[in-house]
Amino acid sequence: MVKHGSFKGYANCDKVELKDPLSYIEEECDYIIPAATEKSINRVNAENLKCKAIFEGANGPTTFAAEEILLQKGVVIAPDLLVNGGGVTCSYFEWLKNIDHVAPGLMTKKFD
Repeated sequence: MVKHGSFKGYANCDKVELKDPLSYIEEECDYIIPAATEKSINRVNAENLKCKAIFEGANGPTTFAAEEILLQKGVVIAPDLLVNGGGVTCSYFEWLKNIDHVAPGLMTKKFD
C-alpha cells in the first residue's frame, strides 16, 4: 500500500530509484518539455542537461542564464510563446464561447 505519496516499501518496487523529481531532466534524452514550473531550467542545472532540444510548455521555464549556457552547448530551444501559443489561442476561444453561453460546435453559427 502506498503511504504518504511514496513507493518506498512497496512490493515489486525494488528496482525503482527514488530521487528528486527535478533531477530527471538531467537524464540523457532527445528532448525535454518543461510544462509546469517556471525557472525549472536554470544556471545551476543547465550544464548537466543531456538533451538535443527543449520545447517550453510552461511559461518561462528556462532562465536567461540557462539559455546562454544551452545555446553554447548547441541545444535547440523552442520558446514558450511558440510552443504554448495554440493552447492560449484555444483558451481565448473557449472563454468567448463561455461568456456568450454558446454550446460546443456552435461558435460560428452567428457568423453564418
